Amino acid sequence: MLSRLSQTLVPAIGRLTVTVDAVHTVTAPGGTGAQGAVVPPGSILAANHTSLADPAIVLAALRRLGVRPVVMATAGLWRIPLLGRALAREGHIPVHRHDRRAAQALDLAAAALEEGRPVLIYAEGGLPLRKDAAEAAPVTFRSGLARLAERTGAPVVPIGQAGARRVTSGNAAKQLAGLVTAPVRRPDLHVHVGAPLTLTGDRAVRTAQAYGAVADAWRTAAAHLGEPAALAA
Repeated sequence: MLSRLSQTLVPAIGRLTVTVDAVHTVTAPGGTGAQGAVVPPGSILAANHTSLADPAIVLAALRRLGVRPVVMATAGLWRIPLLGRALAREGHIPVHRHDRRAAQALDLAAAALEEGRPVLIYAEGGLPLRKDAAEAAPVTFRSGLARLAERTGAPVVPIGQAGARRVTSGNAAKQLAGLVTAPVRRPDLHVHVGAPLTLTGDRAVRTAQAYGAVADAWRTAAAHLGEPAALAA
């Protein structure tokens, strides 16, 4: 449901383009049969997180490639009527931050990976506090991604997205205004899917490897939109 909804809504709020590293091949228009080419079964999908809008943008991009991931998201979404029930029904994973139940999220993610399902994780653990709409490199990753990769041996597919802050960013009033005006403004959005990698070394090294790959994917996506931060880097 989340992937289908994103595929429907995102084209209405912006112009989405998607690229993948040259090692990938997409075999048919719309991504039919492409999951094996772009995302190996049981992969951890690691994306940068900049806006309330970017999960929908990433899901819409992945659906174009035939990929429908399990999403790890803040547990507060499960308290929203209808949405919470839909998330639970589809097997998405609530993350209870600063709570003893937080470890359960990794258990559920590991189980999904073992079933061959891709799992989408936001390793930054939250949104940036900036109020402007400009792009910036991801902030430091938390250790959850590295722990999940270490536990399961799953490959990590780095995903960089840019443009979501043009849809929603800033305080609550600005975010609402951005969302309402987006269908008229139709900002450019871009998602870049990097090549899968296997993390090695201790937890700190694994975290640094994942961060570097996602940051590179973000630079590719942001440069595609001509964002100054990526062009300067």
